[in-house]
Amino acid sequence: MLPLLDVITVLGGLVVPPAFDFLKKKFVKAEKDTAERTIGSLATTNPETVAPYVDSLCKYVKAQGDFFNRDVVGEVSLWVRNIRALIRPLAVIASFSILGGMALAALFCSYTPPTPAAADLLVGLRVSCEGVVSSWMGSRFILKD
Repeated sequence: MLPLLDVITVLGGLVVPPAFDFLKKKFVKAEKDTAERTIGSLATTNPETVAPYVDSLCKYVKAQGDFFNRDVVGEVSLWVRNIRALIRPLAVIASFSILGGMALAALFCSYTPPTPAAADLLVGLRVSCEGVVSSWMGSRFILKD
């Protein structure tokens, strides 16, 4: 039987992201007035204003991007971007490997009880790995529109 902490960790990682996604889609309604709808209505009613509207929309989006990146100075190095992109996949692969190694050791190695300090360390390591893997899996379970 799984300890309560393992169950909470795994179910929390698997259930919380899809639950937030569901609640967001259920209660936060999508905007009815989108840029595409405005362009569509302008194209049928006032076609000469479509080009200035698209131009102003482009400037607005560029201004939003500039505001978002207001504290970024220069371009981030390629190696920094690559390291940032590798963090989560490497953590998930390492967690799967650690959990698999623990499972293989439990199945095929002779059992010698660990010391209390080592047992606490193994429980913490196992729960951390379960949290990483279940969080990764939970973020993959989303509801499509």
